[in-house]
Amino acid sequence: MTHLRQGGTPPSATQIAPPGATVPAARPAPVPAGLPAPPRRTAFAEGADRLRVAAATEPGRLRVIGAVLALLVVAFGAVTAWQTAGRTAAADDVLHRSQPLSAGAADIYRSLADANTAASSGFLSGGQEPAATTERYENDIRAAAAGLVAAAAGTESGSPAAKTIATLNKLLPEYKGLIERARANNRQGFPVGGAYLRAADELMQQRMLPAAQDLYTEENQRLRSDYADATPYPWFALALGVLALAALGWAQRRQYRRTNRVFNRGLVAATACTAVALLWLAVGHSVARAGLNSSYDGAVRSLNALQDARIASLNARGNENLTLVSRGAETRQLPDGTVEDAYDYAFQQDMKTLSEGLTRARALADDSAGEEPVKAAADRTTEWQQRHKQARTADDNGDYQAALDKIIGTGKDKPTGESFDAVDAHLAKALTHEESQFRQAAGDGRDALSGLPLGAAVLAVLGASGAVLGIGRRLSEYR
Repeated sequence: MTHLRQGGTPPSATQIAPPGATVPAARPAPVPAGLPAPPRRTAFAEGADRLRVAAATEPGRLRVIGAVLALLVVAFGAVTAWQTAGRTAAADDVLHRSQPLSAGAADIYRSLADANTAASSGFLSGGQEPAATTERYENDIRAAAAGLVAAAAGTESGSPAAKTIATLNKLLPEYKGLIERARANNRQGFPVGGAYLRAADELMQQRMLPAAQDLYTEENQRLRSDYADATPYPWFALALGVLALAALGWAQRRQYRRTNRVFNRGLVAATACTAVALLWLAVGHSVARAGLNSSYDGAVRSLNALQDARIASLNARGNENLTLVSRGAETRQLPDGTVEDAYDYAFQQDMKTLSEGLTRARALADDSAGEEPVKAAADRTTEWQQRHKQARTADDNGDYQAALDKIIGTGKDKPTGESFDAVDAHLAKALTHEESQFRQAAGDGRDALSGLPLGAAVLAVLGASGAVLGIGRRLSEYR
């Protein structure tokens, strides 16, 4: 029998249980009636408590610091790789997709307009067209068809550009049919041939060339969009890089103040990797941005001005020819009440656009190789206008043959066609030069980003590993 000691406490169950007996687990005290049961703690709360307790010790703090440093460095590398990969792809599209498609759309317009000009020139030559004129027309039609195939291959199905290409593919055979009817009737001396030619020109001017212009505009918009994707600074990646460097610097200063040790190899390696990645990002993207901006300001804008001028010259030549084909059949009433030949009025407007385009292109030219052909084209444009004025004077005086000689060159006088060909040749030379400058500048910009996404990812992995190893070295001192 067990007796309580005087003033003592009752013995516990383990004290009064016989040897070998199982002691039941202590049960929690019952909750008084009317009071709510205490809430059960979640695993997250318990984990937070354990983390809080661990962080109260120096090893725990070091583990948290290591995890944060590794996370910052990895996040910096991942964001850098993501942002630079998108900009690299956009820069590559500028160089190899959108600008070539924009130039191709302009070539489609040029081929269609030149084919229309060649067809009208051949018609003015009489029943038997010169072989060179016929060959020029056929080459232009083939070039336009090939350009439409290339444009379709680089365009997404269902896009506005794809619909425009489909429209042009449908209208091109219709235009060729009208030209063939005009030729057949012209060979036989039937006046209806002129009506067919005017119908073909109306189809070209009112439907085909506007569609080609729309395609050119759409491709130019795609080019500007690619530039907009390639040139913005990767501010998020830069901010993360600066934050990661600051955190690494703070961690090393903290270690120095606590241990009086100047260097931690792992943290130094992590800092070096992060600094190299940040410097590569800042310098590489700045160089890429400068190259791409240079390619746009120094080449693309010049190309657009030259293309506009060339299109205007082609339209002017076609309207000049049709002035003689229609012989006053198409007129236009001006706001002041005077009536002018519709095609000659359109010629004057096109020449004004040509002169403005040449002035703009000359202002944008940044070297003599680009300026000289533009200046030569402007000089030949002035010559063209003078010769055209002489042709119009002869036609207005009733001397149709003299006017024809001054337009297509069937006589001894130098025709306007020679001036037009010279203008077109000089513009083609200027376009070739500007396209070469574009490829050089855009290629340099694209190359400055080469390897940056992969390099940033590799440096981030190395930096995170260095941070973890550096903190691990300190932790080993507590074991």
